[in-house]
Amino acid sequence: MAGGVERLLVVLGDQLDANARLLREADRRRDAILMMEVREEASHVPSHRQRTALFLAAMRHFAAARSAEGWRVRYVTLDDPANMQSFSGEVERAASDLAPARIVVTHPGEYRVLNAITSWEGIIRRPVEVVADEHFLVAPEEFGAWARGRQALVMEYFYREQRRRHGVLVSRGKPVGGAWNFDVQNRESFRTAPRVRPPRRFAPDAPTRALLDAVERWFPDAPGKLRRFAWPVTPAQARAALNDFVEHRLAAFGRYQDAMWTGEPFLNHSLLSPALNLKLLSPRECLDAATAAHPRRAPINSVEAFVRQILGWREFIRGVYWHEGLQYGERNALAASGRLPPFYWSGETDMHCLAQAIGQVLEYGYGHHIQRLMVTGNFALLAGVHPRAVSDWYLGMYVDGVDWVTLPNTLGMVMHADGGVVGTKPYAASGKYIQRMSNYCAGCRYDPGKRTGDAACPFNTFYWDFLISHRERFRSNRRMAMMLKHVDRMDPGEMRAIQQAAAKTRQKLGVT
Repeated sequence: MAGGVERLLVVLGDQLDANARLLREADRRRDAILMMEVREEASHVPSHRQRTALFLAAMRHFAAARSAEGWRVRYVTLDDPANMQSFSGEVERAASDLAPARIVVTHPGEYRVLNAITSWEGIIRRPVEVVADEHFLVAPEEFGAWARGRQALVMEYFYREQRRRHGVLVSRGKPVGGAWNFDVQNRESFRTAPRVRPPRRFAPDAPTRALLDAVERWFPDAPGKLRRFAWPVTPAQARAALNDFVEHRLAAFGRYQDAMWTGEPFLNHSLLSPALNLKLLSPRECLDAATAAHPRRAPINSVEAFVRQILGWREFIRGVYWHEGLQYGERNALAASGRLPPFYWSGETDMHCLAQAIGQVLEYGYGHHIQRLMVTGNFALLAGVHPRAVSDWYLGMYVDGVDWVTLPNTLGMVMHADGGVVGTKPYAASGKYIQRMSNYCAGCRYDPGKRTGDAACPFNTFYWDFLISHRERFRSNRRMAMMLKHVDRMDPGEMRAIQQAAAKTRQKLGVT
């Protein structure tokens, strides 16, 4: 591509919205789109092969669609010999070739990328305009105004305000169904093997198949497997996935949203977060589709549970990311310093719940919220793994990983490393929780009823060690009072035995 352009429109891999402000306000006769596949984005943390493939496949389909519409698209492939393999390097090269009057880019989803963008003016000697990302329903400034002056950022209060503001499941100012949430109805587990219609999956087309082969060649040492890649890579496929969820799984989603079962990676979950985070779907589309299903096709507890994920947690977490600032990722309130155990990369462990949860991450790049929070995350919290090691694993190993969502969810909610910004107490639980919410324990060599000994569940050993070690820190937290009363009733000998067992297990697993 040669010749000057008025504006160079930089479209990043998680900004694949054809209706974005960046394109709406552009002139396809005078402006050009720049899209870049750069190695830096697949290697700054170890990235699952499916995550890399999903971003690149969706980007290539987006570029092809814009070209078909008449846009001038400069698309830099990963194997282009001239590729500088970084955003800044490719923007500089494009600016040299095309001589744009200015660069325009949508606000990115990561501080690391934003820092790179702020350097571009100095590199290319042209104005750089960062426009708002209108995909989200709450702007960072609006979240900041809501958060200002509050002693605690409580998601529930934020969520209720957004329901009222956007008119979602609200009638005359009151919540549809008579309650703002139905969590008490949404904590059931399966008593027998579930019979759930599998989610719609999308066989890769010829360009995507060629890309999958290329990813294998380009990243031979990357974690994860590609053989089950079947994610939506276009808006049409993403909408089909949304319709499939609403039609076939939404009705039972709420009731069983926290349940887990051996060999069942998806159950009633939507699998829409990758499409949402790449902007192939809008949150409003998802909210409209789900709320339209009530009451005829889905009960209020299921619809509200899904709405809470989209309008509540997703918007809240993004708000926290930008509100808390660049140094948020360095927080470590519990002073955890352990290494991530090697089995997080291989799935090879005799703890059946972790083998199941990590195994499906390796196969699909996916885990639902309870597997992330209460299995892989809970174990890392209790074992004392450094929060940044865990956050980086979550960012790279899940196909929906973008820093604005993975960092607060992992460092804050999972690891409680932010000191209580995202969650007022740590989401710490023993093996009893996993036993209650799944059948994982039935296939495990460890006993969820034991704290110490060769048969003791490591979750139990670490759980009680965690409470013993941090009991003074959480003494004033009333949500922890009941758990700490159990610790206070322990005799010193039992405490020592638990702490010694925990130290031995950490060493055995490679945490210390």
